[in-house]
Amino acid sequence: MAPAFELAQLNIALMTAPLDSPGMADFVANLARINGLAEASPGYVWRLEDEGGDATAIRPFGDDVLVNLSVWRDMESLRDFTYRGAHTEMLKRRNEWFARISEAHLVCWWVPAGHRPDAREAAERLALLREQGPGPRAFTFRHPFPPPATLPNDGKATATGANVLG
Repeated sequence: MAPAFELAQLNIALMTAPLDSPGMADFVANLARINGLAEASPGYVWRLEDEGGDATAIRPFGDDVLVNLSVWRDMESLRDFTYRGAHTEMLKRRNEWFARISEAHLVCWWVPAGHRPDAREAAERLALLREQGPGPRAFTFRHPFPPPATLPNDGKATATGANVLG
């Protein structure tokens, strides 16, 4: 049986220099490779892309903020890709390319299987996390929440009786 929910994640990064600058060249040179590794990872479902095959032109948080929006089978799949394997080498170098963001910059939430969130939905989830802290509708790696339960009577996804998808 296919899962009823998949895990969406948004991660934003504040660039220290323009994307086409020499200081960002190594980051840009690795984008296709890292995106390819994500796509080949167990549990990967989808990622937001622009016509260039990445999301660098999509800037809903400002001209100097890059967006990574993807959907995964579950938290374990996303965690494995993020913190194990080749992606970790890029994480170790993030201070070369990105400034520290004092607020939450990563948010996860459950979506119905097959749903592909857009940047607006992702921004709303990040705002919810920043305003209310981790909860069933917006959470982090450090404070994860399980997928919502499905009630057999009405089919609505719930957590403590409230529709968590709306």
